[in-house]
Amino acid sequence: MIPGIREQFAEEARAERPDLSVLCLLVAAEADPALDERGVDAAQIELDRLAGMLPYGLRGARAWASAVTELLGGRMGFHGTPADYERLSSSLLHEVLRRRRGLPILLSVVWLEVARRAGAPVYGLGLPGHFVVGFGDPDEGVVVDPFAGGASLGAGPAEQATGPRTPARTLDIVLRILNNIRAWAAMRPEQSGVALWALELSLLLPSHPASLRYERAKLLVERGRFTDGAAELEAYALVVEAVDAAAAARIRSEARSARALLN
Repeated sequence: MIPGIREQFAEEARAERPDLSVLCLLVAAEADPALDERGVDAAQIELDRLAGMLPYGLRGARAWASAVTELLGGRMGFHGTPADYERLSSSLLHEVLRRRRGLPILLSVVWLEVARRAGAPVYGLGLPGHFVVGFGDPDEGVVVDPFAGGASLGAGPAEQATGPRTPARTLDIVLRILNNIRAWAAMRPEQSGVALWALELSLLLPSHPASLRYERAKLLVERGRFTDGAAELEAYALVVEAVDAAAAARIRSEARSARALLN
């Protein structure tokens, strides 16, 4: 287990240029107590090793997309399957590197980190219900689907194949990963502890939806932490009151109900 995971996560998230692989591995360490500093180093070394397997002297979006896809989707066999949506490990970078399977966004993280280490012009691209990787200029480059082993989604003007292409920021990618983990846990009531830590990491990001505080408060109450949940509800009501007094009153009523459960 890595000491001070959350402190490290918060510090990295507030860095001038947050490191995507570091943040993803800290998320993984929160989920997997067996992942220690040696395991994190091993994952970073594997990303370096894969980057070192790419050919030198590549030029242009097509060449980079082809080379990275041939390596990761072809020789290394990284891709996804429907069954991967049922596994928490599909959202953990060290497990995705080990299994070579994962959710679209984690496979995209592998593509991004390997390509960046080799000097490729690469970016992540969030689509509704999916996540892919682009090479070259966002308006004219090549887009590939790591979940499909790197299958090409086309090239050319921004509206072609994928619609408008706005590169995803590092912290947006991390928040989306945490949202996926929360969604996985929400389907499994016995995994409410997973939902809680995913919420708490999300709240450490410099920019996050304020509604996450409400979700955390509700989850604390569901887990029997009535006093903590009520206090969080009351704090959230103060935030909401400035824009919606009626909603704030409802939230305070929920806080009183939570405290009543202590009797």
